[in-house]
Amino acid sequence: MTVSRPDAHAEIGPEKPPPSPECLVERLKTLLDVEELDRDLYRGMRRPGGRGRVFGGQVIAQALMAATRSTEVDQAAHSLHAYFMRPGDEAYPIIYRVVRDHDGRSFSTRRVIAMQRGIPILNLAASFHSPETGFAHQATMPDVPPPEALIDEAEHMAQYRDQIPERIADLVLHPRPIQIRRVEARSPLEAVKRPPLAHVWFRAAGPVGNDRAMHRAILAFASDMALLGTCMLPHGVSWMTHDVLTASLDHALWLHEDVAVDDWLLYVTDSPWSGHARGFNRGQIFSRDGRLVASTAQEGLVRMRG
Repeated sequence: MTVSRPDAHAEIGPEKPPPSPECLVERLKTLLDVEELDRDLYRGMRRPGGRGRVFGGQVIAQALMAATRSTEVDQAAHSLHAYFMRPGDEAYPIIYRVVRDHDGRSFSTRRVIAMQRGIPILNLAASFHSPETGFAHQATMPDVPPPEALIDEAEHMAQYRDQIPERIADLVLHPRPIQIRRVEARSPLEAVKRPPLAHVWFRAAGPVGNDRAMHRAILAFASDMALLGTCMLPHGVSWMTHDVLTASLDHALWLHEDVAVDDWLLYVTDSPWSGHARGFNRGQIFSRDGRLVASTAQEGLVRMRG
């Protein structure tokens, strides 16, 4: 189990100027890449200046990069399924052990165990597919305002700087490598009940380059940023405004198309059910030109602190 957090990025000391968007993205790319220690054994670096628990999207993305390193170059990840077992600790690097379950002409399957101090924190299964043609259809992208008509999440949150609890102010107010613009922007402290549906534009804050595996890893990272909160909308609570404990329990991602995460993507999320201290969430990710590039599903813990 890992606590869901809005982002992972380098700490910015008060005496230092904010890093450029390009610098933030380069730091994210460095964070998500993994170091090969031995055959099928990798190490994921710690987030510089990180404190507390590791963001779940970081563990998923690093595990996906480890799995990708063990596959043929003409195969691309098309799905992953992950279970969070324990919270990751920012004080330690994460070790990823890859198991090569299957290598076929069209598909390869990998299992990844993420460990800290010898204890598993996440299990991930990923499947890779060589390009081929086939029947095609897709859902229609919703008609929503373009990102140019919306305010950046950073600017929006800055309006409530004096109301945000000090314990989380640094987390939500300093620069991030993922730029976010919410269609249904609202006060982070309001307790209004809303339908369990949200639309969020997002993109990497700077150029990512031509490595399609890195684009997919960053998409996996970002796919954990706006999903779990959807199941809380009908109840007028959030991870910020109420004494609520939230944590990702599992995460599934299907990658339908090649994706450019440094261009705007629309994340459409809904929640058809919640109960028993769990909430179920679904997501569709569309490119700017209307292609459905990915789908997600996640169940999370949503519990009032006792």
